[in-house]
Amino acid sequence: MDGNDSFGKGTEREQVRKMLAFIEKSPTCYQAVENVGRQLEAAGYGALQEEGQWELSMGGKYYVTRNGSSLIAFHLPEDRPGGFHMIASHSDSPCFKVKENPEMTVEDAYVKLNVEKYGGSILSTWLDRPLSVAGRVVLAGGAGIRNVAVDRDLLLIPNVAIHMNRDMNKGVEYKVQTDMLPLFAQKADGKSFMELVADGLGIRPEDISGSDLFLYNREEGRIFGADGEFVCAPRLDDLACVYASMYAMLHGKPGGYVNLMAVFDNEEVGSGTRQGAASTFLQDTLMRIAEALGMGGSGYCRLLADSFMISADNAHAVHPNHPEKADPTNRPYLNRGIVIKYHGGQKYTTDAVSAAAMKEICRQAGVPWQTYANHSDIAGGSTLGNISASQVSVKAVDIGLPQLAMHSAYETAGGKDVCYMLRAMECFYAQ
Repeated sequence: MDGNDSFGKGTEREQVRKMLAFIEKSPTCYQAVENVGRQLEAAGYGALQEEGQWELSMGGKYYVTRNGSSLIAFHLPEDRPGGFHMIASHSDSPCFKVKENPEMTVEDAYVKLNVEKYGGSILSTWLDRPLSVAGRVVLAGGAGIRNVAVDRDLLLIPNVAIHMNRDMNKGVEYKVQTDMLPLFAQKADGKSFMELVADGLGIRPEDISGSDLFLYNREEGRIFGADGEFVCAPRLDDLACVYASMYAMLHGKPGGYVNLMAVFDNEEVGSGTRQGAASTFLQDTLMRIAEALGMGGSGYCRLLADSFMISADNAHAVHPNHPEKADPTNRPYLNRGIVIKYHGGQKYTTDAVSAAAMKEICRQAGVPWQTYANHSDIAGGSTLGNISASQVSVKAVDIGLPQLAMHSAYETAGGKDVCYMLRAMECFYAQ
């Protein structure tokens, strides 16, 4: 199908602005999950604790988090469900993690921070941009864990002048330990890095006993293009899909299935953590739902047999300057619809059955779809569906928004596609 209608200036554009506001308030996985939880609670979702007893009611709305960076929310139907209708996305994005003891003095003139790569960033896109730091800190003495985001232009990774590297425009291989360390201060006798982090929480540095802190791009998201048809922002991969699944959970009502959204952390580094898609988090939650509904092991298996997952992680659009990088016949473009992703080696879960089901959802929602496959001579990545299948085996399809510059510090997508995704996910949850 092809979407050729112009991008509206009213409700559609407002939806894109709301997505951009959500992304801006979610500089790391911790803030993303916190923001989703806050909106769910405002809509009547009750918070569950993994270590607590779950008392669930038909028609009830609940959510649970793990590690403060992954979240599963679910809405039970009024009657005994046929199975689970699930949408999975991820909360993390490629960036740089601040190492322990981060301050490094250079010739008694500058202070820079020691960082390491998290995920597969396009390194050059982080240069010469206003940056800051966000994440979480663990308070001393068992006083808890708090999220923190330093809301100011604090850091910058400066490029080397072309006068000092005349081959700069012929291609540069960036070394993280050498080229990607951010400038923090003029001298070492001012406030320390951890003092500034503590200031952001109104505490003392000695109150912090541990931290997970990351650099984030300070530039706000924008709508651009001749007709305002494009959108650019940090972390579109995959917070755009997180936002869409949250929107659908907030606006949808279950049919005969349990509606469930799963937001996993650590997709960008392989998902092999206790809060990643390869963990037992989803399986644990589904089993506890089945248990609370009075269904034993056999009943749980019956629920899975009639379940379906949409694995939502963005897809590569045809690049305007490098169309040769795309597959010859499966070529998604911005603003032409949701992308259904295929892979012969099963890096994506889509097959004929799940693709047909997704196309029917799009037809019912009145939104267009496109197809994506890797260029056969260019290796692609994997995503949530096939990884989570190692723990929970259900029918699944991989989809995403078409976008440009995936894993850049500043990515580009289509405004209409955002609205298409909202409508399709809401329709899916109404099944």
